[in-house]
Amino acid sequence: MASKLNLKPTAGYLLIEPLEAETKTASGIYLPDNASEKPQKGKVIAVGASALQEGQKIESPAKLNEVVFYKKWGGNEVKIEGKEYMFVKFEDILATEA
Repeated sequence: MASKLNLKPTAGYLLIEPLEAETKTASGIYLPDNASEKPQKGKVIAVGASALQEGQKIESPAKLNEVVFYKKWGGNEVKIEGKEYMFVKFEDILATEA
């Protein structure tokens, strides 16, 4: 499935648009920009084909437009037209938002 950016990830990868990191704690304290962590949640905007791993077909754990949680240090950041995106391997997806 191609994205609005006209990009199609290679087999075994998802293209994710990271969602904004929280700027306020649960108790209502606002965090400065340099204190906020790298986002680990994003919206899937393109899905690569199934991957083959040790002879087994690995399907994508998420669908187009789903919100997913991914590993903190997983994925490769890319900047396209001034906006940041992540190419994340299927196995780096931890959960989908219900």
